Amino acid sequence: MSNQVSKTKEPLLRMAKRDAITSKQAWTIRGIAFLLALITGGLLILCLGNNPLAVYKSMVIGAWGSKTVIRETIKISVPLLITAIGISIAFKMKFWNIGAEGQILVGAVAAGFFGLFTAHIFPKVPLVILMMVASLIAGGIYGLIPALFKSKWGTNETLFTLMLNYIALAFIKYLMNGPWKAPGSSFPKIAMLAQGARLTKVFGVHWGWILALVLVVVSYIYFNKTKQGYEIAVVGESTNTAHYAGIKVSKVYNRTMFISGALCGLVGMLQFAGADYTITEGTAGGIGFTAITVAWLAKMNPYGMLGVAVFIAMLERGSNTIQTQFKIPASAAEVLIGIILFFMLGCEFFINYRLIVRGKEEKNA
Repeated sequence: MSNQVSKTKEPLLRMAKRDAITSKQAWTIRGIAFLLALITGGLLILCLGNNPLAVYKSMVIGAWGSKTVIRETIKISVPLLITAIGISIAFKMKFWNIGAEGQILVGAVAAGFFGLFTAHIFPKVPLVILMMVASLIAGGIYGLIPALFKSKWGTNETLFTLMLNYIALAFIKYLMNGPWKAPGSSFPKIAMLAQGARLTKVFGVHWGWILALVLVVVSYIYFNKTKQGYEIAVVGESTNTAHYAGIKVSKVYNRTMFISGALCGLVGMLQFAGADYTITEGTAGGIGFTAITVAWLAKMNPYGMLGVAVFIAMLERGSNTIQTQFKIPASAAEVLIGIILFFMLGCEFFINYRLIVRGKEEKNA
């Protein structure tokens, strides 16, 4: 009787954590998810009255079809990659840094102080170094604040870092309308960076792409070959284990969040001095939130982040092309990107969990 009751109460479908899965099986699931994403996106494109194959082809050509668009794709991927590396350092110790947007903005402001007001004093190389150091320190301090509060009072870092984004954004608005407002402008905007203070281009893109590649290698070594990387991993697994092993958890929190914020602040400097040449409310432009997707899809692996960042940059650049060529609304293009990313993120769940139909497990047993 009890067996019959338990079977009737058992749901038709349920999820169970997988014991193990081979690399081949994992990539098969990812491939199926990508195919389903293309099919679902294709249905959306059909509803808009366009040929899905033509639209997808246009997206690829729009991202890789010429030297000009390749440069633009790389320019999009650079801040995504560096920000993803920055937040992944925090994520590895289960410290949820959702404040990359704010850290990018304060890094841009710190760089802007030197770039906008001391360009006539310093030669280009010392000026760029000053902007880099200022952005690293400002972003690092902005990342350190929630770590200090969590260490001291156990505050929720997710909400804390998220709220700091809005403070940074409000400060940008203040600067645009107040002390940094461009002279003679009737609109609230900050002046453009002088031509001589802008980052030098290498193969048509500012040298930030070289820095990003260097950071991929350095972060991989830091994660896997250093004592600090080991401490981050231990804290991420269990703070109790970390305490037992003699690791000062608060010290790891503070150090790691300073590094995380510093890298995000560096992105602000690159956006200011290498891409936008000014500071606006859109300087971060959602990079901090998109970078979370990059980090998760790559499972915090720096080399994986490189591939994912380029892939998402291709989608963003390609969506601009189809808006022009096929007259697809910007909102629909963003939905298309969202569909693809949704399936790619969702497939990671099925890599870790399996779907069980009622009674099937008993039969297999």
